[in-house]
Parts: sequence; structure tokens; C-alpha cells
Amino acid sequence: MTEFLDIDGNKIAYDVTGEGPLVVLAHGIGDSRHSYRFLAPALAANGYRVANVDIRGCGESSLGWDGYSRTDIAGDLVAVVRHLGGPAVIIGQSISGGAATIAAATAPDVITGVVELAPFTRAQSFDIAGLVRVKHFRAGYTQLAKVLVGGSIASWKKYLDVAVPTKPADWDAELARIESKLLEPGRMKALQAMAKASPTDAGAQLANVTCPVLVIMGSADPDWADPRAEGEKVVADLPQGLGTLRVIEGAGHYPHTQTPDEVLSLALPFLARTLTRA
Repeated sequence: MTEFLDIDGNKIAYDVTGEGPLVVLAHGIGDSRHSYRFLAPALAANGYRVANVDIRGCGESSLGWDGYSRTDIAGDLVAVVRHLGGPAVIIGQSISGGAATIAAATAPDVITGVVELAPFTRAQSFDIAGLVRVKHFRAGYTQLAKVLVGGSIASWKKYLDVAVPTKPADWDAELARIESKLLEPGRMKALQAMAKASPTDAGAQLANVTCPVLVIMGSADPDWADPRAEGEKVVADLPQGLGTLRVIEGAGHYPHTQTPDEVLSLALPFLARTLTRA
């Protein structure tokens, strides 16, 4: 059942399943909490209370927010945790990986661990050599550029085709659901605003994180020419000993959708350590 949290006159939609220590799920741009349709019930079945969130401007959450930065999203996630009663681990994908970093750095009293899935947590440089060398990176970059410039839903679908190399069985229905949502007035504008938001705010907070962080990258993620190297840089910018990197071979930018069993097997030991300590 969808619940709503009022934040400054706007609404954050979420649902809660299971009982136990709190885990908060946050998706990437142009998506909704439905992207965790495989992982959320699996976590609940393993003894966790799972709050699956539609980040601002997405899913059933409202439009019309003043900003769509990682700092803004982090504030929403912390508000959800406080509302539900922490402590919690945040599992955040893409832009929400960066937001989870900020949440951990700014609210260490309630955030005891972070799992970052294919996170945009650091400032990105223009990788000309990577565009020339890596075909799927070039393909993804080209489609994202068309989305940023023209708001093309067709280009977003082409990007997703590259970003999810191996499709789940329900992919056609899922793609239709994503397209239907983005056709709603204002949803593409929110996607574009998030895509244009610099991750520098998240990168600046990496050194201030005090809880454990698990970074999960897919080896076939088209958002980077070298996803492993990006994950290594995120870990290196954290205080020594806090970060761990794991790479799922063949996974793209949505490992929780494409390879949920592998994500679960990596997340469960991490959750057991971080939430037991809390």
C-alpha cells in the first residue's frame, strides 16, 4: 500500500513491507520504486523492514519541487528514515547512490550503512578516449545526450536497452510502465533536472562518511568506460577502511533489476553487519 510523507508541501510516496531492521531503497532518474520489484520482497523475506521510496518527481511522488539535486534527495531519504524510526541502511542506485552518501554524512545518527548501486557520487570528466574505445559507453552516452537536449522518451528507451544488457522476463511490461509515467506532464522535466544536477555535492561528502559503504558496479554499465575504476575511485575517496567494492560481471546500470540474486547475496552480509551493530 502506498503511503505518503509530506515534506514542505510536497509528497514523497513509499511503501513498507516486512518486519525487522529498516532498509530504505531509492532508485535512479526516470524510474520509480518498481525497479526494486525483485529485491524488495527478497529483503523482506530475509527479515528486514523495507521502505521502497519514489524519489521526488518520480513514480507517485509529487512534482514541483524547488530542486532535484542529490542533497535534496538525501534530505527526503533522511526524513523518511526519521519518520519510520531508524536506524537504517540506504540502498541507492545511480543518483540515489550519491544521495545516500550525503544522507550518511549529514545524518550519522540514523544512517548506519550505505549500499551504492552503480552510483553517480563523484564529479565526472568528459572521457573522450572512453567514447572512442568502448562501444556500449558511446551508445549510452549518445542516447543520454538526446534525452538531456530534447527530452526524447524514445532515446531514454534506447539508453535503457543498453543499460540493461540482459532483460528480465517482464521487461516489455516494465518498459511500457516507464514510458507511460514519463508521458505525464512534468516527469521528463524532472528526469532532465536530475541528469543535469552535478554530483559534486556528493563527492564533497565522501570524506565525511563515518559508516560502512558497499559499492556495487556492473562490469557492463554503459555510464562509464571503466565501471570498476569508477567504483575504486568512490572507495578511495571514503575514509580508509569504510568502503568495499564488488563488481557483478555482465551487469549494466541496473544490477538490482538485471541481477537481483547477485545483489541480494552481496547486500545480506553487509546488512547483517551494519544493522546488527546499530
